[in-house]
Parts: sequence; structure tokens; C-alpha cells
Amino acid sequence: MNFGHADQRTLLVPDGLEGERVDAAMARLFGLSRTRAAELIAEGLVTVDGSVVAKSDRVSAGSMLDATIPSQADPLEIKPEIVEGIKIIYDDDAFVVIDKPVGVAVHPSPGWQGQTVVGHLAAAGFRISTSGAKEREGIVQRLDVGTSGVMVIAKSEHAYSVLKNAFRQRTVDKTYHALVQGHPDPLEGTIDAPIGRNPKYDYKFAVRADGRHSVTHYETLEAHRFASLLQIHLETGRTHQIRVHMSALKHPCVGDLTYGADPALARRVGIERQWLHAVKLGFEHPETGEYVTFESTYPDDLQHALAWIREQH
Repeated sequence: MNFGHADQRTLLVPDGLEGERVDAAMARLFGLSRTRAAELIAEGLVTVDGSVVAKSDRVSAGSMLDATIPSQADPLEIKPEIVEGIKIIYDDDAFVVIDKPVGVAVHPSPGWQGQTVVGHLAAAGFRISTSGAKEREGIVQRLDVGTSGVMVIAKSEHAYSVLKNAFRQRTVDKTYHALVQGHPDPLEGTIDAPIGRNPKYDYKFAVRADGRHSVTHYETLEAHRFASLLQIHLETGRTHQIRVHMSALKHPCVGDLTYGADPALARRVGIERQWLHAVKLGFEHPETGEYVTFESTYPDDLQHALAWIREQH
């Protein structure tokens, strides 16, 4: 087997680990997760006193534990890759504004194997020189993988600090359109409800008393038989904020199965993600101070779903 780079490690089992399972002993001695240790054992890359072992075998003090640990790709490494569908709306020395398609993450993260906005910008030759973790350079805001629309990425250090601060101070005008099930009552209003991680599912969020302050303003643009088209202004920018707040009102975004949308309606409108689009972004240009706005039209899947909803009487 050729592992590229592999780390060969040999250690004697100390008295304190006498009788431990091999996977547990490896995790302790080599600083690995139990899962990773079990994978290496299953691949036959671990021996105790020269013999291949099973993860549930026990180790004795003084035994010689040998492991070949192949190096793993860094999940946060930026892979330059052109992403079909990312449109550049505006570009200057300070920042770039893009139209993000669905299915693209903003930056690399553990567990995400797909395409990223920063990977696209790197491949397209954009120079981004700002502080922050390497994989998040220039990132002053995020959109979910399943949310499309307009977003800004800072290119210079100065623009990064000014824009980061503008988002923090909530002086950026963030406008979204969401197609939600049913008809919110009242037709326009403000949802002020704290959001925190859902204790049952680590990938979901929920309204919780101990969550972070979160405020969403909405108004109804169109009311149809099965759904309403809302215009939403975010005052705060929590992860999944609009999706969690609309779900808490019992009017989840159409297609948002994670947060309680009706799968039958999602199928009928032909949508496989939440109907949520960042339509407009407005802020003061970090260099000139002039107020600038950028807009994005609905992508085809959302347009098609809305057309279906409009036709139902």
C-alpha cells in the first residue's frame, strides 16, 4: 500500500493502560480519536508485539504498540476550483460581490467535501489579503450552503475591518426573499427570539431561552393559496436565522425539510432546498464612504417554484 506520507510510530504500553482496549490505548497514546484509531486497526496498520490486532483486543503493560498513520488531507485546505454558476456582480480593489448558487459553501470546513466560494475566487485569480484564519480570509458574512444570493467578500485588509465592523454594528442592509408555507399573521412583523444550537441535532438550531439575541423583520409581498412570499430584513445574522424564526412561527420556508417544511409541497413545486434568496445588500463603500447596493435575481429553481405557487387558486 502506498500512503504518500505516513507516520510510523512505536510506543511501549505504560502500566496505566494495562488491560485497555487497543483502540482506546491508541487514542490515548497517539492523540487520535477512537474512530480514527479503529479505522487504522481495521486497515491492518496496527500491531501489538508484531501481531495484527482487532480493536477490542486488550493490551498489556510493556507491549510494543506499532502504528502506521497515513497523513490525512487538511479539511480546511483551500482547493482552487472554478464553480459553475458563481457570478461576479461587482469587483474593485476593496471587495468583490458575488451571486452565490445553491450547493456551494462559503469556505472549507471539516466534513464539507464540496465546492467553496473562496476556492472559486482563488482559482479565478482574485487576490484576497486579509487577516483571519487562512480558509476564511476576506469572509465578512456567510450564506448557508442551501441558500443562494448576493454576498460580499473583502479583498483588502482595510475593507475587511470596515465591513466586518459594519456587519457587527448592523449597519449593512441585508434583504432576503423567502417563500414560506401558509400566511404569517400579522402580515408584517418582527420576530425577536434568541437562537441557539438544537440540543438533539448538532447541525440544527432552535429558538432557546439561552440562545443569542436574534431579530428578523418581515413583510408579506404576495399571499397565495399555499404559501406567502416575504421580504425579510435581518437585524442580526445568526446561522439559519430566517429558517429557524419562520419555522418557530409555524411558517417554514417551502422546501426546508430540516426545519419542518411539508415534503409533499416541496415535491409539487419541484424544489430540493429551502426557498430563500439573498436579494439585496447595501452598505457604505469602505474606501469612498458612498452608499452602494447590489442585487441578485431569483435562480431558476426558485423562480419555477414561485410560478407554480402563483398559479394555484
